Amino acid sequence: MDEKKEPTIEDESPTDLVWQRLSSELVADCRVFRIERRWNADPRSGRAHDFYVLDAPDWINVVPLTSSGEVVMIEQYRHGTDEVTLEIPGGMVDDGETPREAAARELLEETGYRSPELIYLGRSHPNPAIQNNWIHTFLAQPAERIGNPVSDGTEQTRVRLVRLSDVPHLIAQGIITHSLVIVGFYFLSLYQNGAIEAR
Repeated sequence: MDEKKEPTIEDESPTDLVWQRLSSELVADCRVFRIERRWNADPRSGRAHDFYVLDAPDWINVVPLTSSGEVVMIEQYRHGTDEVTLEIPGGMVDDGETPREAAARELLEETGYRSPELIYLGRSHPNPAIQNNWIHTFLAQPAERIGNPVSDGTEQTRVRLVRLSDVPHLIAQGIITHSLVIVGFYFLSLYQNGAIEAR
């Protein structure tokens, strides 16, 4: 009986695709990210082109599951799309914080829930075309309510409990639209199917 082999990608060096950094300058500091203009040389022709990159801190997402199989989700207004979205808790990793510490803080601040365990599910690039950061995804299980969300400053959230079994339909129906939230649920499915291990 043949052993099952893990899928692989051919080991080819991508060095012929790498653009050389010639110079860069800070264009704007926008509090939650900085805009950097970079001049890079095309590896084929050597010709220089300018590109704009959002220099941002790492982010976290948390999939909080209650003991009854509900996801603790939040509704909040998003200024980019001018609408209220249904999401999982998330936010920036502050200076001096680890992603796990940020996940625990954001979970409590945005939902009033906490969990005795945060399981690291993985990380992904939010948008490598223009951003240089990672988003780290955690599972909080069991999530238990200990208070109310901290709605101060410009961020206000409303908690919604959603059955985990309903999430695929909410994504398919366009009710959950945030791509990073969808990635979080994909990581959860990989974990539940044994494709990734708890960390």
